[in-house]
Amino acid sequence: MTPRFDLIGTAVNDMARTLDFYRRLGLDIPADADHEDHVEVTLPGGLRLAWDTVTMLCGFHPDWTPPSGSPRASLAFLCADPAEVDRYWTALTEAGFHGEVAPWDAVWGQRYAILHDPDGNGVDLFAPLDATPLDAAPPAGTPDTASPGPS
Repeated sequence: MTPRFDLIGTAVNDMARTLDFYRRLGLDIPADADHEDHVEVTLPGGLRLAWDTVTMLCGFHPDWTPPSGSPRASLAFLCADPAEVDRYWTALTEAGFHGEVAPWDAVWGQRYAILHDPDGNGVDLFAPLDATPLDAAPPAGTPDTASPGPS
């Protein structure tokens, strides 16, 4: 068997606050997960997203230290249309989450915004600028041609 990309994991300081952030973006995370040291969800398409507390990470990797500076990677969430980018940006920043770059019309044809989750990980919101709103998922058999930014 060849290894397959299956999970994105992040370290968290406050599990409840982090899970609140991602629930506001529509992820289905059980309410009783807020006090766990490890939480994961399976996303549409099968990729898993996981969060581990710093305390747990240091339990098996005592020399681990959190990174500093700007994030080198981000999770990008496709929104239905440009107005939805603005709505989520506003809702999350008004809830006290960090807005890094306010929504703008990017040169690559997308409405784009950049937030940080409670642990400083980059979380991007984007939607095509064309007038046709997108559904949450493309119809079955339709290739998903949206991209989170320039390649």
